[in-house]
Amino acid sequence: MPASVGSEPLTLVLYSSQVPAGFPSPADDHLEGRLDVYELLVRRPAATFFCKAVGESMVDAGIKDGDLLVVDRSIQPQAGDVVVATMDGGLTVKLLRQNGLRWELAPANPGFPSMPIDPEEGIQVWGVVTYAITPLCPR
Repeated sequence: MPASVGSEPLTLVLYSSQVPAGFPSPADDHLEGRLDVYELLVRRPAATFFCKAVGESMVDAGIKDGDLLVVDRSIQPQAGDVVVATMDGGLTVKLLRQNGLRWELAPANPGFPSMPIDPEEGIQVWGVVTYAITPLCPR
């Protein structure tokens, strides 16, 4: 089911030219078509939710304070995935890491500690982060 404004899917212009992040090049005026942002970001609507990252524990993974996270609960988490987990009655975003026989939630910032995953303490992986959307313009 596509996200919509009214009854129409939200589609935006998609240009066929790539945008270099280095030296500027002449712009192409070629439209590739239209892009449905919802369709791009949400693979499984019934299992997907959005949340905002808070804090600095994931900056080395490219996730900054205020980023919008797209989380899919239907993806089986694997070591190395960025996940959202329940902890202390709230949510946290961390890297899923296996340390020997033990699983842990690891930050992507050396200034923060890892946390062992202990279901008896209420820590559970809730979903895999599929996208992090970073606001670049504050206005």
